[in-house]
Amino acid sequence: MPDQAWLLHAVLDQSPACHWIIDAQHVFHSVYGDSSHVLGKPASELIGQPLTAVFTRHLAEIWKGRLERVWGGDTLMLRERRGSSTWFVSLFPIRRKGEILYAGATAREITAWGTAEKQLRQTVLSALKAQEFERRMASQFLHDSVGQNLTALGLQLDLVRMDLETVAPESSAHLAEIQKMLETMMEQVREYSYALNPSIVERAGLRPALDRLVSRIRPRFVGSVRLSADPSLKIDNKIATPLYHIAQEAVENAVQHASCSAIEIAVKSTRKGPILEVRDNGCGFDPDDIQGGRGLGLLSMEHYAAQAGLDLSISSNPGAGTKVRAAAVGIS
Repeated sequence: MPDQAWLLHAVLDQSPACHWIIDAQHVFHSVYGDSSHVLGKPASELIGQPLTAVFTRHLAEIWKGRLERVWGGDTLMLRERRGSSTWFVSLFPIRRKGEILYAGATAREITAWGTAEKQLRQTVLSALKAQEFERRMASQFLHDSVGQNLTALGLQLDLVRMDLETVAPESSAHLAEIQKMLETMMEQVREYSYALNPSIVERAGLRPALDRLVSRIRPRFVGSVRLSADPSLKIDNKIATPLYHIAQEAVENAVQHASCSAIEIAVKSTRKGPILEVRDNGCGFDPDDIQGGRGLGLLSMEHYAAQAGLDLSISSNPGAGTKVRAAAVGIS
């Protein structure tokens, strides 16, 4: 029988995966396997080093936040991108007699899975395009058929009411009540038509479209929603429409998932192009944590950003809110 300790270390060192252990002071205690690809340094340069000596300041803060969750008993499943490669990282607590003493990690390269994921994403994006077409058709039907017929009906009722004012005042009063109900219905149809129509920006412009978005959100959001955008802002519709949809998805995500009390939408114009930012002060999340999944909202934002050639970034940490930013390529 081979020495069990030797065999265990041989398996860890020769495994295609990389493993490491971090202590409570955020110092690398042990590293097994080739860590140069996923952590940027070989094991000999990691052992005994704190996170701050291995990662950039920003990445170190992200990893500290993750480790705090591990010390709280959580097991995290992360997707880390390093250059052209993608890694699946499992981060978990190591206990002894029930007490958490270390944080353990296992990383395995999953770049090959990217092809299948890309194909799935293309399928989802194709479905989104089909949905846009269906929404446009539904909006057109509501506006051109239902809306216009309701308007014509309202005019006819108005003529009948005026005819009955002198000969049957009670019936005229009843017709007036029906007209009020009809006006409410017409307004609801108009609002729903606007909400469905992807070309709202083309008709009204980005700032009015965002104003309408804010007015739709406020009745169902108990917090504050603030819009900061120059009313005279002129942005080409090829850029403005995707920016609007990104803002819409970001705001919906904040309202539904962030548990926030404040949302801010800001649009700035620069010489290189416009910048959209949507911020909330909610619970935040780790964008690389795959346990939360990649919802349809994020896929939609990525779709609209790619459509317009925009850089899309999502900055968030648990407990620190979220910022969604879309800007022309090359704007820092």
